[in-house]
Amino acid sequence: MRRPTAHPGDRRHGPGRVILALYLVFVIGTVSRSAAQISTRFEEAPLAYALSAIAAVVYVVALVSLSLRGRAAWWVSLVALSVELVGVLVVGTWSYLAPQMFPDATVWSHFGQGYLFIPLVLPVAGLWWLLSDRGARAVSAGDAHTGPATMGRVDEGTA
Repeated sequence: MRRPTAHPGDRRHGPGRVILALYLVFVIGTVSRSAAQISTRFEEAPLAYALSAIAAVVYVVALVSLSLRGRAAWWVSLVALSVELVGVLVVGTWSYLAPQMFPDATVWSHFGQGYLFIPLVLPVAGLWWLLSDRGARAVSAGDAHTGPATMGRVDEGTA
């Protein structure tokens, strides 16, 4: 059986694989954390928990769009990662300037300090990947295959 080969810019290999893995971890963490916080103690810190839910949605959109190929997925990824970066910068700054507004932390509080600053670094790494030559080639390679990056025909080397 022939081993499938990676296409240039394939996000399943190299830095793209690490970025996708980190987004998966953040999706699992933020979705479960915000669901638990909102369902059990929303009244304690409504702003922080609402922002955690927004972050979770942004992480889900980023993960899904980064996992897909094609021009539309590339643009959705670009917007999602940009929104994420702006969110981290705004919420991070806000949490330092008005700490009383954040009786409980969000994933973006203090620029992601509680998460080793990964929430600050992750969108920058994702944007670098998307805007790099390899990331741009994933768009053109994906135009022929608009399905998920993990799908494809083995005989074409895309599975």
